[in-house]
Amino acid sequence: MEHLSIYGYGYWPLVIGNVLFASFIVFMVFRPRTRRDWRSMGALSSFFLALFFEMFGFPLTIYLLSSWLGSRYPVVDPFSHNNGHLLGVFFGNPLLSFLVHPGSDIMLLFALIIIAVGWKKIHKGGGELVTDGIYAYVRHPQYLGFYLIIFSFLLQWPTLLTLLMAPILVVMYSRLAKSEEEKMIEQFGEQYVLYSASTKKFIPYVY
Repeated sequence: MEHLSIYGYGYWPLVIGNVLFASFIVFMVFRPRTRRDWRSMGALSSFFLALFFEMFGFPLTIYLLSSWLGSRYPVVDPFSHNNGHLLGVFFGNPLLSFLVHPGSDIMLLFALIIIAVGWKKIHKGGGELVTDGIYAYVRHPQYLGFYLIIFSFLLQWPTLLTLLMAPILVVMYSRLAKSEEEKMIEQFGEQYVLYSASTKKFIPYVY
């Protein structure tokens, strides 16, 4: 136990608990039906696994980069939890404490609100095309929420694996959104075409 208090990692129950909780939230939003849905959900769950593995389990990124980081890397408690944050190593803990964590937490909360609001509108829609509320600004608020979750965690705890996985997830959800829009056109026809022509896909007024 003394070793863990210095080392700052090896908290595997936290790893498992966080991964299961995050995956459950994704499952409740996704409600996967097709193999593609399950694959997309599995990819995001893998992102969470890679994230929490390094956040609480073992600092693989720091271990691999410690020799390259050299003098930039803290020599006192080099594998403590606080020193496992790449942005903290490069820019110092004041930035980490006063900017990165609060900012990423706010972004994460905002993402969850977007997902919840979007899901509620669809649920109340009863199978009809929903174009009001948050859907008046973006056609895929849930995916916007997922993008914000991914980016907020990249700010909160960047790792080599999650940095590699993030663009893959962005492309995957972009393709999934395109597939869903094709189904919406089949179902609603010209009504959805007109809606998509006047409403951005992910970012209000931008894209």
